[in-house]
Amino acid sequence: MIGYRLNADHILIFKIFMDKIPVTETAVIIRTDFSDDRQWSNLKRIAMDPPDPFHGNFEFIENSACQEKELEELLQMLPKDYPHPVLFVADEEAMAEKGFPCLVVDLLETKGQTFRAIARQLASIENNLSIANMGFEEFADAVDAEGVFRGF
Repeated sequence: MIGYRLNADHILIFKIFMDKIPVTETAVIIRTDFSDDRQWSNLKRIAMDPPDPFHGNFEFIENSACQEKELEELLQMLPKDYPHPVLFVADEEAMAEKGFPCLVVDLLETKGQTFRAIARQLASIENNLSIANMGFEEFADAVDAEGVFRGF
């Protein structure tokens, strides 16, 4: 038998090979569209630099195991002990449209309910939901005619 000493990077790789989204300290933005690395870099930069008073508290999952996954498949990849109330998905639509309208997925109130939000507003959603200052429905009800939350 061959022994291996695992560090944190190996554990993360192991979890992804197991087709599970890892439990993280902060909410995640999952990349499912790999068509444009420059757009992905721009989305990450914008999400991490939100308007005051919000803070970009995200971990980015960029792994081909998530490529082109549908929402139902992503929900099945969540571990039972996933601690965050929301999941953000950078899918094909998010990567192609102005403002990067990511899919925002409720994991607490009505699991699987969605709306879209521009990358600049993801931190406002995450910050408010993580402390239960606002509910998912308050953001979902504030989307524009295109179904995108752009702020209050």
